[in-house]
Amino acid sequence: MNSIRLVADERPSGVVGAIVPLILPAAQPHYRRRAARLRQLAEGHPMADYLRFAAGIAEAQQQAAQALPLPEALAAGLPARLGGARPPLEAAGLPRERHWRELLQALFEQLRDASPTPAVAQTLAGLRGCDATALEKLADALLAGDYARVGSDRALFLWAALSLYWRQMAARLPAAGRAGVGEGRQFCPVCGSAPVASVIRSGAQSGLRYLHCGLCESRWHMVRTKCSNCEEGGRLDYWSLDSEQAAIRAESCGDCHGYLKVLHEDRDPQLEVIADDLASLALDAEVERQGFSRSGLNPFLFPG
Repeated sequence: MNSIRLVADERPSGVVGAIVPLILPAAQPHYRRRAARLRQLAEGHPMADYLRFAAGIAEAQQQAAQALPLPEALAAGLPARLGGARPPLEAAGLPRERHWRELLQALFEQLRDASPTPAVAQTLAGLRGCDATALEKLADALLAGDYARVGSDRALFLWAALSLYWRQMAARLPAAGRAGVGEGRQFCPVCGSAPVASVIRSGAQSGLRYLHCGLCESRWHMVRTKCSNCEEGGRLDYWSLDSEQAAIRAESCGDCHGYLKVLHEDRDPQLEVIADDLASLALDAEVERQGFSRSGLNPFLFPG
């Protein structure tokens, strides 16, 4: 059980230097910044075409978010989900409203003329032809981690809509995080999903590590001396492709043999967690050659 629980929003304690256990996503979507960063990283990159394709999806998410904000009726029910032992927006058990499928349709419209290959166009056409029941079954399988059943091609677009849906809800939660005694911080306290990467913050939270959720994009605090997967701390190693002071490193654990990227916003303020994680796959390849398995998932990279 995650030792960070969500409670009704509380006023700041006023204690200087107090660690904020949870950072909910901002009310204004940030997909346009992600798209710009992806295009910047694409310049001269071996994965340039895919990074630009991912930028197009991020732009489509921005347009869908602006055209279809979270319905007020859905937002009104969020406070009642607070205070329980489970994450309030737990992906595995939260009944989904049709709003997520409307977001998916909006993405289809934005991407209709932007398909880079016939295969992508075929995938989009196949999803557009699915009825509500079929889409819900695919969403159930995807959120349960049954990627083989969904297929990595369809998972990319379904997750883009589901992530936008969960992010809209997380941004409207009238909640704050309360850190309790104990461990169990491998998964998001808001929706129960795995992190994409960990981020070393700059500014007022300089030096603190937060895990960044791959679904709702909330961030939650975790100390830097423990593995982000198994929470052991005795056998951690750090990998980079250039120097110890690199802005992007991988943290591997000799106990669970997992690893996750660490992005240092304090070293490079231009970092964008999803974009820079995707563009640094050469680091993943090197760490995996050493026998470690990634414990998180980038929403632009599904297995299969």
